[in-house]
Amino acid sequence: MFVNFEGKERPYYTINDYYLKRFKTKVYKIALNGDFTCPNRDGTFSKSGCIYCSESGSGEFGGDKSLPLKTQFDHVKEMMSLKWKSGKYIAYFQANTNTYAPVEKLKELFEEALTLDSDIIGISVATRPDCLPEEVLDYLEDLNKRTFLIIELGLQTIHETTAKLINRGHDLLSFENAVTNLRKRNIHVVAHIINGLPHETKEMMLETLEKVNSYDIQGLKIHMLYILKDTPLEKYYSNTHFHVLTLEEYTSIVAEQIERLRPDIVLHRLTGDARKEDLIEPIWSLKKFVVTNEIDKRLRARHTYQGVYYDYSRNPRT
Repeated sequence: MFVNFEGKERPYYTINDYYLKRFKTKVYKIALNGDFTCPNRDGTFSKSGCIYCSESGSGEFGGDKSLPLKTQFDHVKEMMSLKWKSGKYIAYFQANTNTYAPVEKLKELFEEALTLDSDIIGISVATRPDCLPEEVLDYLEDLNKRTFLIIELGLQTIHETTAKLINRGHDLLSFENAVTNLRKRNIHVVAHIINGLPHETKEMMLETLEKVNSYDIQGLKIHMLYILKDTPLEKYYSNTHFHVLTLEEYTSIVAEQIERLRPDIVLHRLTGDARKEDLIEPIWSLKKFVVTNEIDKRLRARHTYQGVYYDYSRNPRT
């Protein structure tokens, strides 16, 4: 697939580009908290969670679970309207594992979400690949026929030694099966990967990106690892002092990943957002726009763009 980046604001396929093409308007995601838990916290798999997750498991801006969905939604919409006067919305179930519940609860929450505002055009659901049983997949298939649906899956890394270290709680095959099952139902899939996981080399991070190219996914989120207070990762960092990527290292790695990324995959994120009061390292990650601008500068300085070095012979999907 050829993507022409001439005249584009950024030399890669952004989520804003995708939304404008599909919906002909600006689209905003509003994070909601459906009061889900996680099998990696409730004792099903473990009680400690992934080592980088905070105790609340609420994600970056997951909403207040004590409030009704309507109140959560209206609060964020009101803040957004101060900056942007028009657009459509995606209800984003972000906190914890948002398919880890009886299908009746999923139906209640997701169907309510579609009614929160007349400008809601879709739902995005963050979950684990091992929390998609058949009855949930069947419901999501039906939901996908009635609205724009995105399922976000945490991959983080393809390397099993790292997956065990971070207590991810599922193997690579679980991720691959989830993608297959979702795509059989024509559901839009976004994968998450993390750069800078403990002891991973640049080569390992690029290997994860290359493997991502082979999956039938439609979107990708790239995050840096950040160390939060009161997490198992904080203790591990204190004990081992593993290397944390510098801004220069991170932006260089991401630029190379973009150059190798399949050109039809939409980039939803290139950085993360930790709360300042919770963050230990890397402090540079607080400057989100600096991070993205540095990535753009690297690509433009090299006169490269998404997919310029994509290996079609190894991954002939497009």
